[in-house]
Amino acid sequence: MYCPFCRNADSRVVDSRLADDGSAIRRRRQCPECGRRFSTVETTSLSVIKRSGVGEPFSRGKVINGVRKACQGRPVSEDDLAMLAQEVEETIRASGVAEIDAHEVGLAILEPLQKLDQVAYLRFASVYQAFESLEDFEAAIAELRGAPRHAGAESSDARRPAAAR
Repeated sequence: MYCPFCRNADSRVVDSRLADDGSAIRRRRQCPECGRRFSTVETTSLSVIKRSGVGEPFSRGKVINGVRKACQGRPVSEDDLAMLAQEVEETIRASGVAEIDAHEVGLAILEPLQKLDQVAYLRFASVYQAFESLEDFEAAIAELRGAPRHAGAESSDARRPAAAR
């Protein structure tokens, strides 16, 4: 670690403490050359591998922006979105991997979003899972209701008058 004051390549750790929610370490360092002190923050890196194969650092902001679009017009606050992004990051970090596919990040978003708002969940899932027909929506709604996957079409038939069937 270079000293930010004199650019000396050496420094001594004076103090270490947990920062944020325990996911980072704040270190006070002292430069043996100029004697000045400075702080550093160390975090574990978590990379998201995109479809193109390019890796980029995990970003709660990207999770929030993606979910915010699905939540437009819904009673979901910015605090709710921040909590969802934190839950997604904790789930991914708990898996113990340093690199994760972008697809896995999307899957990690689905469960907490379903708990937060079911309409937003359907919007997100329809894009993320590439729904192609009404049957895809019906199957997702049936899952939300706890019904078997193919019961959605049968139950809608049962509610229609006999003349309309």
